[in-house]
Amino acid sequence: MSIDTEKDAVKLAKTAIIAFGLISLFGDIIYEGARGSIPAYLEVLATPAVIVGLAIGLGEFLGYALRLASGYVADTTKAYWTLTIIGYGLIISIPLLALTYDWRFAVVLIIAERIGKAIRTPARDTLISVTTKGIGRGKAFGLHELFDQIGATVGPLLMAIILYKTAEQGKTPIEQFHTAFLFLFIPYMILIIVLLSGYLKMKSPAAEALQTAEIEKPKEELSRPFYLYSIAVMMNTAGLFHIALILYISTGLMPESLWLIPILYLLVQGIDAASAPISGAAYDKHGIKVLSIPFILSILPTIFIASIYTNIVPLTPTILIIASVITFGIILGMQESIYRAAVADLTGITKRGTGYGIFNTAYGLGFLISGTIIGYIIDKATTTPSYMLIAVIYTIVLQATALILLKTATKAKQ
Repeated sequence: MSIDTEKDAVKLAKTAIIAFGLISLFGDIIYEGARGSIPAYLEVLATPAVIVGLAIGLGEFLGYALRLASGYVADTTKAYWTLTIIGYGLIISIPLLALTYDWRFAVVLIIAERIGKAIRTPARDTLISVTTKGIGRGKAFGLHELFDQIGATVGPLLMAIILYKTAEQGKTPIEQFHTAFLFLFIPYMILIIVLLSGYLKMKSPAAEALQTAEIEKPKEELSRPFYLYSIAVMMNTAGLFHIALILYISTGLMPESLWLIPILYLLVQGIDAASAPISGAAYDKHGIKVLSIPFILSILPTIFIASIYTNIVPLTPTILIIASVITFGIILGMQESIYRAAVADLTGITKRGTGYGIFNTAYGLGFLISGTIIGYIIDKATTTPSYMLIAVIYTIVLQATALILLKTATKAKQ
């Protein structure tokens, strides 16, 4: 397929949207489906909470931080398709969880999948941006996100159904999870077929589009407000009770209903989807100061979970879990929309890729810190519930620091 004419460019764009959309859809069915069940699976494998927090946090950190390196490699070597294929290939780590019986091996596979995401994302997004120019990149990425959300919804729902059915059949908890992970080999095979088909169909026109990409503009330096903002976001995520640890605690409260754990994650995804466009509209109207809202809301999940142990908020554990899940979903929707929008407002076009790399590193590092520290506190709280008060104080201090840095960055930008 050549792109000599506008008609050819539109045809390529439509092909790319369908191909990359389906690739993302099946990819999300696998890893988003699993992400809602992995904390419960690790709990079944008797994994200490601090290890769960460390593993999830390290996975998040590597999944974001390594994008800076993989993006540089992609731009330097032009091996966009190779990196995309390798990155999606590593999703096999999730179905392979069906073969694990020791949490150490499970953790290695969980982290391997996150590294795969870091490898593929910059290269894939570059390919999308150059192959969809014929219909508009904004529209293309919007449609791509739609496919993403469909997969992110279907995945946890499938896992919940399988866990429910296998529980009815009298299988043990570990057998329930192994059956669910084994099922994910099916969407994985479909994913690989669609990926390789897309590569064969779009390899030549994508290479042509890359060669005719816009010439880089004069260099610009990253600003002080940008660095202050990135540190503020790191403090924010470092003080946020991660959904993985919420699901981990939920598993201990409902060991006979494991299928409800991915349903809780499905609830997060649904609220995320609704929160993102609303917060995006608010950001367009009021600017970066809107970020103070998710920073303040980030205190609530810790308070809700701590209340299960200490009765700060006198509600039942079930209501407190649901409240923490809903709040996290709202925060996540804001993180995935306006947090990144602010980066574009604080960086020049020629440094924006580097800016996003630094921002993602700070964002992921925060989750590594919070997962490790809060996971450790959870382990201590199993014998001394008052330890959860430390988590509340820790969260309040970090979010207050984040708010101060955000305000400083906003003033410096003006």
